[in-house]
Amino acid sequence: MKAITMILLTLFMTKSCNQSTKKDLEQTQIQYVANTRGFYQKITIQNRELFISKIRNEEGKGNATPISDADWKELVTLFSKLDLEKINTYEAPSQKRFHDGAAMADVTILYKDVEYKTKTFDHGTPPVEMAAFINKVVSLENNQ
Repeated sequence: MKAITMILLTLFMTKSCNQSTKKDLEQTQIQYVANTRGFYQKITIQNRELFISKIRNEEGKGNATPISDADWKELVTLFSKLDLEKINTYEAPSQKRFHDGAAMADVTILYKDVEYKTKTFDHGTPPVEMAAFINKVVSLENNQ
């Protein structure tokens, strides 16, 4: 009986955590920006919508595109694995941006009124600790 109770409690807690993470991501703004002198890309995710801008200093976020349920579920899973307190300590695995070999990129996450920002890294080569999440965010543009 105790074993069954523990299993049910564990399942309930897991489901609650997943729902909490899903709700938290819906109330979170994620912004990926990559740029060089001749290239600009801003991807913003907020409220299950994707905004893409290729124009520097553009007012507003642009047109909203809904994110598919499958992509949203994957984003929620990847987001739940992030340690937001540490993302500003992750080192870039390459430095091509220092000599115009790659665009400079960074990610800003506004979560529960606190802003978390990565160090600058090469577009296409994110920090290893966040690579899956960042690559998913960038891949959403290609799905549109």
